[in-house]
Parts: sequence; structure tokens; C-alpha cells
Amino acid sequence: MERQVYLSMGLTDAEFEKIVSILGREPNYTEVGLFAVMWSEHCGYKHSKAQFAKFPKKNTETEENAGLVEIDDLAIVFKVESHNHPSAVEPYHGAATGVGGILRDIFTMGARPVAVLNSLRFGNPQNEHTRYLIKEAVRGMADYGNTVQVPTVGGEIYFEDSYEANPLVNAMAVGVAKKEKLATSKAEGVGLTVLCAGAATGREGIHGATFASVELGAEGKEKPAKAQEGNPEIERRLTEACLEIIDRDLVEAIQDMGAAGFTSSACEMAAKGSVGIDLNLDNVPKKEPDLTPYEIMLSESQERMLIIIKPVNLASVKAVFAKYDLPLEVVGKTTDDGILRVKMAGEVYAEVPAKALASAPIYHPEYKRPAYLDEVKKAINVNEPTDYNETLLKLLAEPNLASKAWIYNQFDDNVRGETLVSSGGDGAVLSLEGSEKKLALSVDCNGRYCYLDPRRGSELAVAEATRNIAMTGAKPLGVTDGLNFGNPEDPESYYTFVESVEGIATACRKLGIPVVSGNVSFYNEAGGKSIYPTPIIGVVGVIEGDNHVTIKPEKDNLLLLIGDETNNSLNASQYLKTFHNKVDGEVFAIDWKQEIALQQVLVELIAKGLVKAAHDISDGGLGIALAEMALATKTGLQITIASDTPHVALFGEKPSRAVIAIEKAAYYAVKGEVEAVGLPVTELGVVSGDYLQVATKEKPLINVSIDKLQKAYQNLSRIMEG
Repeated sequence: MERQVYLSMGLTDAEFEKIVSILGREPNYTEVGLFAVMWSEHCGYKHSKAQFAKFPKKNTETEENAGLVEIDDLAIVFKVESHNHPSAVEPYHGAATGVGGILRDIFTMGARPVAVLNSLRFGNPQNEHTRYLIKEAVRGMADYGNTVQVPTVGGEIYFEDSYEANPLVNAMAVGVAKKEKLATSKAEGVGLTVLCAGAATGREGIHGATFASVELGAEGKEKPAKAQEGNPEIERRLTEACLEIIDRDLVEAIQDMGAAGFTSSACEMAAKGSVGIDLNLDNVPKKEPDLTPYEIMLSESQERMLIIIKPVNLASVKAVFAKYDLPLEVVGKTTDDGILRVKMAGEVYAEVPAKALASAPIYHPEYKRPAYLDEVKKAINVNEPTDYNETLLKLLAEPNLASKAWIYNQFDDNVRGETLVSSGGDGAVLSLEGSEKKLALSVDCNGRYCYLDPRRGSELAVAEATRNIAMTGAKPLGVTDGLNFGNPEDPESYYTFVESVEGIATACRKLGIPVVSGNVSFYNEAGGKSIYPTPIIGVVGVIEGDNHVTIKPEKDNLLLLIGDETNNSLNASQYLKTFHNKVDGEVFAIDWKQEIALQQVLVELIAKGLVKAAHDISDGGLGIALAEMALATKTGLQITIASDTPHVALFGEKPSRAVIAIEKAAYYAVKGEVEAVGLPVTELGVVSGDYLQVATKEKPLINVSIDKLQKAYQNLSRIMEG
């Protein structure tokens, strides 16, 4: 085979030689295509898998499409996944199919999807092309989620220059199943029937996995000739059909056809069960009559599943799919030889060991600390502003801090009638069918922190995401991560990945929670410029009792600050970026004793009904947290702070702090419990009036009406609406 053929598919010389050694012969064109997609970074995790052992796991670890945590007899199945490169070139379909793909990862395990969250990164929204990308990506996610009837209950979005040419579109999905009804993707047993179900196969996304494994715009690396396009109506029916046959115990193994399509699902299912699969592509429903075996095997057409059943159950499974008006065809059988064999029109087009195909080489890239990390750790000394009112209003209007209502109002957040708290606060809360307990969900990451210090920034991402659900009254149970980074073959870029993994692992060990699933997206760069390291952290938690809270206080509530205010600074803050155009400073180190105490005491206080509202202090600092609470309740706050540097006290982003609202009569009970766990409590003021008023004992600082706050806070909507 000509060298240029396999190089153009993304294989190296060494990898091609390894394939020759495995097969004992040169592979044909189709076989090279199979190895190229399965050994791509997107499918094979070849530059990242060696780092995964650092993550704390749990006893019920699986090799399935998503991970899970347990709440009584329920399995909460969840995962985050990226669709970055497709969304950069086809934002509507790229984002929509990202939602569809992550939902299939959930229901292929037998779990009914109950929620979607999103995590988005773009460049400056004042840029016309960036606004186009945002509008189309959000519209794609909303159209898909709303049609498939899964509520979108939360998310986050940041705007930074580093994402200008390479936006990030990550989606997190959560599902619920009875533990005894969980399905597997492991194909065990010989002579089982292999079925292709769902939409027809076309030329969409051929080599999409390879496209996701190179830099955007890299010379000689083309995007897929035809982008994937989703059909959420088919997905809705496919969900119901798959859940029904799983519930009726008609399935031996099932997996969605995601990246690499037939190739990944067939070889992974066979490899997990130590069997082979003979595929006959003649019966595969096709959108175009002249599809080649190569194209069928690599197609990433959406809304398709590979299902393995006992032959005796074929009639029953066919009846279910007929009821939902979905194509279902027999396309093969399991064998005892461990070979993935591809046939069409009586000819064999590929014969490769399934385990070899599903086992990409594992690399241990060199890495070195980037020089810029020392340059950005400068001492930060920022003068006090002359006008605190204008300072607060300008910060509130910053797209990173402004209301995201323009985005979340496009989503149906309660289509299932189970959503108790959705977007606009810290964490989402859902009721759990058949349980008195509630589910809390959050997704978070500040890429600026991770740029300045990948390890500390990643610890902060875990702390922030878990703290968000603690603000609702939930105990965190598990983490899923979406690791978005630059080129792993660049030692400095790979350093940021290794450090980030260490940070996530440290944080999860400190909190005593596992990393149950995740996704890695490398090569997020364009023109040789990488994005900020962006490890998205999704968290699932449980609320044991009847009580949960939002960020919305009640009139006449007393506001308290919980947490240590000393050694705050404007390092790495939005304030520093907004007013001085600097991304500098030493990132805060988490005091894990304080962080854990804060989260635990909040969960306990909320469970006892002593807290009426809670909001963590993060991006924008205390000032933004107070403004958001005032806006949530549409009532003023009368606040007094004690500080010689009030601009640092108000806008510094020191972690492990929260503002809570309580009844005045509960003050001593709350104060006693908080101080008992070693945390300071500071009385801030009351919920009253029509103005956010902040002062020190020496002078007034802020006096802004709710109307003015609201006008500033809606700035992102104005930008997006032109």
C-alpha cells in the first residue's frame, strides 16, 4: 500500500507497521480505514489513556458508554462529551448531533434520559462570526433537546479570545434506570443475532473521528466531506424502542453508533465479550444505493444502534421497532474466532482481530512546563476604583458574568415535569420518580484559571462544580469530565493536560468522590494557537430530605457570609480582565479542609430548613454574588462590609465561600453550626428596599437600583439580539 494512503487517514509509519504485524500481511484499503478511525485520538485515547489511572474510581466501575452512581435501587447514568470541531464548521448540526450522541450514550445503557446540561466556549460575542456560531450552536442544541423531549436544565458559557477560532461545545446528559435493568455493550455468546436499528446509513461524517483528532485548518487535513445531521424525532422513537426491549430483557448487548459508526460499535462489543462478529452489509438501510463497505463502516450517520440478541427474540424485537416505525435489519452474527469480518455482495472486505482494532497504541508523550506559566504569575496590585457603582454595573454587563437568559430561555427545561430548579442559579434540581430523594446537577470550569495554573485551576473546577450543588442542599456523588486541550504532541500543551488530570484527581480524592466517565478532546487549536486548557467538570449529587434552596432570598432575610475572607486578591479575576485587560496572577490554592467543611455544613443546614437561599462566591466575587441574589428576588440588599481594600473584598474570587439567606431568628443556630466546623461567619445585612447598597463603616460604596442592575445584567441578550 502506498504510504500516502495511510498517512492521509491519520496513521503513522510505526502504526501501519504494527497493523501489518498484527495481521501478518498488508491491510487492504477498507482495513486501513477501520484501523485509522479506531486508532485515532478521538476513538483510541492513545495520548490520554495512560493518565486515567490517576482518577479515583469506585467498586461498580464499568466499561460502558457512560458511568454511574447509585441512589438506593437506582442507577444515575451520566457523561459529558464534546463536539467541538463539527460545531466550528457546522455549528447548528455539530451542536445538535452532540446532544443526540450523548443521549444515546445514556439510553444505550437502559437509562431514561432525564436532563441535559451544556458547557460552551466562544470568542468575543461582539464579533459577528462569533455571534453566528453562538446562535446556531444554541439553536441546534435547543431544537434537538426540545424535540427529543429531554429538558435542558443547566449549563455555563464563557467568552475568551482563545476560543475565537476553536469554540467548545460540550454536552452532559443524565439518565435514570433501575440497577437490575442496566444494559451492557459486552457481546458474550456465539451465534447471536446482530441487528442494525434506527436511521439509514449515508456518507455523513466519514472520517469524522479523524477530523476530531487534528488541528482545525491543518494543512492536508480535510473535514468530513458531508457533515452529520441529526433527526431528533427519530432519536425520540429510538429511545423508546431501545428502552422497551431492554426492559423486556430481549437484549444481550447494545451500543450506539457514535464516532466511527459501525466500526467502533462492532469491534468494541466483540472485544469486550471476546467474540468475533461477521457483518453482512447487504441489509443495512442505506440513504444512497452506491455506498461502499468502506463508507458504510466509517459513516457517522446519526440515530443508529447496533443490537445483539438471541435468535429466538428476533420476532419480538422486530415488533417493538415496527411499533415505533423504525428500520431494523439483521446484519450479522457473533462468532467464536474473535474476528470482525465485513462482507458485502458475497465478498469479504475486511478481516481483522476485534481486540486489536479496539486497542489503540498507548503513548506517553514528553511534556515540559511552558515558560509562560512563570511570566503570568505576577504580583497583582490594583488601585481602588473611583466609582463603585459604575464598576459593579460594568462587571455585571460583562458577557462572562451577565445573565445567560438569552440562551437558556430557548430550552424547554421542564418537558418531563420533574425539574424543580433549572438555569440561572448554582445547580439544577430534579425530582426522582419512585424516590423521595432529589437529583442535583452542575457543570463548571473557568478556563482562565486553568491557563494560569492547570493543576490549581482544575482543582478549582471540581470545587466549584461540587460547591454549586451543595448550594442547593445536595451531597456530591460523582464526576464526569470533558477534557478540552490543545495538541498532545506539543510537550508544553501536553504538560497542561497532565497537570489538569493531577488537579482533578486530587480534588476528587479530597472530596471522596469518583470520576465515573468522561471524554478527551485534543487538537483544539487553530493556526498553531491553542485554546485555554478547559477541563469541564460535571457533577451529580443527591438531596436526601425534603428541602432544597435556590439563590433567591426572601424579603427581610438576614444575609451571612460563610468562609474565610483573609488573603483575598484580584488575581486571575474577571475584574482584572475587564478593567486592566490582564490575565495574570497566582491562582488560589484550595484549602480543602475549609472547602469540605463549607459544602458539608451547607447541606446539613439546608436539610434542617435553616437556610432560605444560598449562593457561592466565584466569578466576579462577592459583589456579583450579591447582585445576582438581589436580581433573583427583585429586592434590594442593605450590606455592610469590613475591609481596608473594599474593591478586593467585593471583586476578589477567593474560593470556599458562600452567601446564605436565613430567617433572623435562626441566626444563632446557624452561626453555632458553622463555627463548630471551623468556618467564620460574617453578618452582611438584610434583604430590603429597592437598591443594592453596600458600604463600609467609613463610607458608602454602592447604591444602585434593581432596575439599573437588571439593565446591565441583560447585556448579553442585547449583544446577541444586535
